[in-house]
Formats: sequence, structure tokens, C-alpha cells
Amino acid sequence: MKILVTGGAGFIGPHVVDALVEEGHDVVVVDDLSMGKREQVHPSARFYRVDIRNRQSLEEVFRAERPEVVNHHAAQGNLRRSMTEPSFDASVNIVGSLNLFELALACTVRKFVFISSGGAVYGEPQRLPVDECHPTWPMSAYGLSKYTVEQYLRLFDGSGLDYTILRYANVYGPRQDPTGEAGVVAIFSRQMLAGERPTIFGDGTKTRDYVYVGDVVAANLLAMTQKRASGRSYNIGLGREVSDRQIFELVRSAVGATLKPILASKRPGEIDRICLDASLAKTELGWEPAVSLEEGMARTVAFYRGQDQRSAISH
Repeated sequence: MKILVTGGAGFIGPHVVDALVEEGHDVVVVDDLSMGKREQVHPSARFYRVDIRNRQSLEEVFRAERPEVVNHHAAQGNLRRSMTEPSFDASVNIVGSLNLFELALACTVRKFVFISSGGAVYGEPQRLPVDECHPTWPMSAYGLSKYTVEQYLRLFDGSGLDYTILRYANVYGPRQDPTGEAGVVAIFSRQMLAGERPTIFGDGTKTRDYVYVGDVVAANLLAMTQKRASGRSYNIGLGREVSDRQIFELVRSAVGATLKPILASKRPGEIDRICLDASLAKTELGWEPAVSLEEGMARTVAFYRGQDQRSAISH
């Protein structure tokens, strides 16, 4: 199949691209490189430096490539920026996604996989773990934009665009940007390996659900091929509440450090607790996580340790 992956130079997108290439698919990547890196794109994939808000440039890609499947990972993912610049967040996450929907319909794309956020769209949970039937009440502009796109997809249901929505827990693993606002595992890993004390926002009791990037890739491959996934939303997570303090301690253990965290004020728009029930993905997609949190942390720290060693050798 010919598959177009947006955000294919970022964190999760390149892992998906690698897996698709390995399976023998013809892969096209669209990324504006505002957050991604060109060197992370598989050499066998064709790359277009395009902002998904640029309708004309995006249309040229669709006309040239005629993809059968679109895997949409590109997004403005900075929660704090979404609160200070909601119009920018909406321009990328809503308008950019609508450009893709319209072009997918015009080019008779067979399948559209949209990446949403479990932690952001549900808001503060009424019960745990949160399943797909839980009420949605986003507490950030980022969560609202993701949920809005979900609603647009449902509005298009019956128009011929076969879609599946994946609501991720906190994804972590190799290649995540340790200098960004999100990605606490990458941030803690790089800081502790450098002998720096990481900052925990809040008192350390805030919880999230985490899932290793390799398991997320597996969910994407299944969503693209399973017929019963049509028009469905799936939570993708471990189904385990993990506190910020626990993440700190797991990373510290993997690094072999003795550092203590710096505590700072909780950031606006963040929920206190979340944990996703992914049993529907197991039942309908045949997906379940294969990598434990402890193993995933060890792999991630090993990746950044290796990066640091290669950087030291090159200098």
C-alpha cells in the first residue's frame, strides 16, 4: 500500500514509518520540520517538507502521490502553548486536519488514522480507568482541538472516508525530543544523565498512563488493516496509573543516579489523574502492550546514554 504519514519526522511518526517500510509498504512523509528532524525519516520514504496548514502545497503532495492510507500524527502538541496561543493551536490541529480530510476525500483515500490524546480529551476523569464511553471534557485548548477534530471525522462519517481514532496515553521511548515541553521520560533521562536535577510540576502525585512507542506502532499497523476498526475510537495505554514521582524514580534507577527532584507549581490545563482502559483495543484490534513500564524505561535511558556517548566521541 502507499501510505502517507504526517509528522513522520517527529517522535512517533518515524517509528511508524520504519515499521511500514519494513513491511514493504510505499511510504510518503509530510513534515514541516518545526519540531521534527529530517535525519529521522527512513531513507526509503519520500519526504515532503510541507506545513499541513498550507492547503496548496498539501494538495500537490496528494496529487503527486495518490496515497491509499493517511496516518495523521502531525500536531501542535505543546499544552502550555495551546493555552497561551489557542488560535495557533487550532490552526495546526483543526484547520490542518481539515485540509487533510478534504484532500483524502477528494483523492478517495481508503483509510484515515487520526491520532488523538486520551489524557487531553477526557479531562479530569469521573472514574478510573477511563474507557471510550467516558464523558469528554477537555481542560486545555490542545485537548479541545483534538476532540474537535474527532467530531469533524464523525461528521464526515458516511461520506466515504473510513477512519479510526487512536487516543494515546503518554507515549515515551527512543527519539523523543528531550528539549521539548512534553515527554517527561526523555526530559528526565537526558537531565539525569547530565547530572542535572529534573523539575516535577506539582507535588509529584499527579498520575498519567504511559505506553512504549513500539507498542503504539503496533496499534497503528492494526488500525490501518482491521476492518472492524472503521469509525471506532480506541484508547492505547498500559491501563496503569503512574505518578510523576514514580516516573522520576524509575528513570533515576535506570540511570543509576542519586539526584532529588525540584518541585515547581502545577501547570494550568493539566489534569490530576488519568489512566486508560484499553480493553476495547484488545478485543477489536487484537492489540495489547508488550513492553512493561520498567523495560521501556530501561530501553529509553539506554538510547539517550548511547546518544551522549556518541556525541562525546564525535567531539
